[in-house]
Amino acid sequence: MSGLHDLAAAALRTLDPEDAHRLTIRALALGLGPRAPAPDPILATTVAGLSLPSALGLAAGFDKNAEAFGPMLAAGFGFVECGTVTPLPQSGNPRPRLFRLPEDKAVINRMGFNNAGLEAFAARLARPGRPGPVGANIGANKDSEDRIGDYVTGLKQLWGLADWFTLNISSPNTPGLRALQTRAALEELLGRAAETRDALPQDQAVPLFLKVAPDLDDAEIEAIVETVLAFGLSGIIVANTTLSRPGLRSPLAGETGGLSGVPLRDLAQSVLGRFSDAAAGRLPLIGAGGIASGADAYARIRAGASAIQLYSALVYAGPGLAVRLGHDLAARLRADGFRTLAEAVGAGP
Repeated sequence: MSGLHDLAAAALRTLDPEDAHRLTIRALALGLGPRAPAPDPILATTVAGLSLPSALGLAAGFDKNAEAFGPMLAAGFGFVECGTVTPLPQSGNPRPRLFRLPEDKAVINRMGFNNAGLEAFAARLARPGRPGPVGANIGANKDSEDRIGDYVTGLKQLWGLADWFTLNISSPNTPGLRALQTRAALEELLGRAAETRDALPQDQAVPLFLKVAPDLDDAEIEAIVETVLAFGLSGIIVANTTLSRPGLRSPLAGETGGLSGVPLRDLAQSVLGRFSDAAAGRLPLIGAGGIASGADAYARIRAGASAIQLYSALVYAGPGLAVRLGHDLAARLRADGFRTLAEAVGAGP
């Protein structure tokens, strides 16, 4: 069955990228996705108190409206992050806004936080029978007069429905959003988010992560780490898409937007290592960006990631990737003598 699903994924690649993605979500919602066996026990881990059956997760962006988290958990992912969701529905940027770069095994997107809004998102998360850990990636509406207030609204409306929250301040496709990564703005955002979190029912307390861009210098990384620690967040997801264009061959390389996929791998690996050095074991990191194989995942774990997330690689490898990558990662851990994935975190090159 995995082969059939991969053939279906290949067929979808003949369609417009955004149309193909929408068809994929519909098919998954109808129960047409792959069914994977339980993850290898060596991949199980705990991150910021969150118990994960596998450290291999699905990044935000795939399931913006929380329509297919169950099928993606069933496909072999240990955790799924839905969103980005904004308080009000918004259509995002004009199409075309999603581009495959097959020569580079990459994707460029300038989606602009298109989503159906918090009300629809919350209704889906509230359905009973969730089969595994599901988180909410929250953002700000493009035309909001109080973008920090939008994150507060997201926390309030989804509190008790998600297993963790991620504050996404790193998308390059909402003008001015990345300015929230500067220290003064970040202190205001995290201060208000922490105040909101602490005022909500603590019997429903869950981890709160920050998702950052890979296009940061060492001073910015140090400032982000110290601010996250000062306000008691649970960890950092490193990293979102990049504005850089490292060695692309595709004729679509000049499209504006965030680049993801294989060309992001080395940059994301490097910035994760720099965050790991700055954090010095004081908070967990989740690695994302350019992960397409067991070797990529293992390198990210050894560089300091307690778990990983992927998305763009599914475009080219199909839904069977989660199982294949999990098997490869488990084999690499055992080959190097690790009894658990956690033992390998930060083990070095």
